[in-house]
Amino acid sequence: MKYRYLGTSGLAVSEMTLGTMTFGAAGWGCDEKESHRILSAYIAAGGNMIDCADVYAKGESERIIGTFLPTVKRDQVIIATKCNFPFDSHPLSLGSSRKHIVDSVEASLKRLKTDYIDIYYLHRHDPSVQADEVMETLDLLKQQGKILYSACSNLPAWRVVLNSMSAKNRDSCSFVCGQYMYNLIDRTAEQEIIPALINQGIGLLCWSPLAGGLLTGKYHSSDKVPQGSRFDHRKALDIPRFWTERGKHIADEVYKLSVQFGISAAHLALAWLLSKEYVSSIILGARSLKQLEELLGAGEMKLSEELKERLQEISLPPKSYNWLFIEETNKQFSQRAALFPGTLIL
Repeated sequence: MKYRYLGTSGLAVSEMTLGTMTFGAAGWGCDEKESHRILSAYIAAGGNMIDCADVYAKGESERIIGTFLPTVKRDQVIIATKCNFPFDSHPLSLGSSRKHIVDSVEASLKRLKTDYIDIYYLHRHDPSVQADEVMETLDLLKQQGKILYSACSNLPAWRVVLNSMSAKNRDSCSFVCGQYMYNLIDRTAEQEIIPALINQGIGLLCWSPLAGGLLTGKYHSSDKVPQGSRFDHRKALDIPRFWTERGKHIADEVYKLSVQFGISAAHLALAWLLSKEYVSSIILGARSLKQLEELLGAGEMKLSEELKERLQEISLPPKSYNWLFIEETNKQFSQRAALFPGTLIL
């Protein structure tokens, strides 16, 4: 396993993070025994970051991790979890208010059976809460030693920068990393999210790097969603995201490349992400130990320039006027910088 720093921090994380959404997930996930086998194999392979959220399997995922932690040295693993999505039905059970964040941290600590959470994420944007309240609350939790780093997931670029500036204005640390959907099928993070993270020195973690499994190649001969598959169990979420005409076309092209070069489709998709310098880590989810073992090998692969270019072309996203305008503007100023050495282009 190789390691990378999270943004401009000194926190070294394995380039593959273990995602635990499958742990305890009824119907399409895995039970506690298999979850523990997956965790053990991941750590044995050199992995050091375990990613979770309070809402995964309604807290069951955190509980399963909590029963596993006593078997490892706590200071050698990074535990990350999240809050914001509703955990209950009452009006205080969601969002990024100080009360909800503090209550959520306490509940997660109990389920995880740990004294502190290494990385604590805002799972999504809360438009009703000011940036100062959010960042002050996270700072308070750091001072109390309940969390070590704060992070964000799914926040729009403008809110990432706003929250980051709020922290800096208080002489405090901003988000250490941001977690976003990024894969060969969905590259929209390249428009504004990734530039914002780079500008603020925030690391990028990629969730759903295999587009819900579509980029593994196992669906290349399927015109319809197979019964009992992850897509079938999560049809309301994953089908609109990935199982589209464009998504299927990209997945089929990646599969053709995998056959041509004798490389698994999953390894191609993961290696493409790891070829990006701004990617700190990719989040791998697995329903079984076998699935995890098949994916871990992608970290040893280095793509040729030919394969990188082919994958870039296959996955080139449709771009809005604003996206194209920004790209052209950046290109012009980069050319100008070449004429005037020492010019800084952000």
